[in-house]
Amino acid sequence: MAIQPDREREPQAPPDEADAPPDEAAEAEAPPQPDDQQTVEQGDRQTVQQDGRQELAEVQDAWRRALADLDNLRKRYARELEQVRQAERARTAAEWLPVLDHLELALAHARAEPSSVIQGIEAVRDQAVDVLERLGYPRQEESGVPFDPTLHEVVSVVDDPDAEPGTVVEVLRPGYGDDGSQLRPMAVTVSRRRE
Repeated sequence: MAIQPDREREPQAPPDEADAPPDEAAEAEAPPQPDDQQTVEQGDRQTVQQDGRQELAEVQDAWRRALADLDNLRKRYARELEQVRQAERARTAAEWLPVLDHLELALAHARAEPSSVIQGIEAVRDQAVDVLERLGYPRQEESGVPFDPTLHEVVSVVDDPDAEPGTVVEVLRPGYGDDGSQLRPMAVTVSRRRE
């Protein structure tokens, strides 16, 4: 048997990557194959669609709740407004009850003593004027003031040498209210403007 001399070892080539055992980390980093990529894209689309549907359902639910709240608020305000109207009508009517009572007393005493009727009616008128003032409509009947179209309604124009032109000479019907809230303007006679 012959002994062979040591040969220099030939460098061995690294093992072929295809022959190497699969590395899980390398597989995770490896780009998906075309079939895998389509599956991933479909999964992403489904997730996005599901998220979109869920978000749409939440928005629609919030919208329905807001509409219901708005409708309930409208109904509540309508009820409250009607209650306020009824309370204000009752308050105004209650203010007029004493006036009505005094008119009935004046009519009852008219047969007994006719001269006292005038005093009674004047007292009732003063009471009615007071009620209007308490309701926010004070009586206006000033003469000798400049004509103001927001407070006065001209019934006639007269020549009056003693009055300045455009001045209220006579109040034919008193007005009630002021600049902010006027129930009725004064009916007046105004002096003519000189030319």
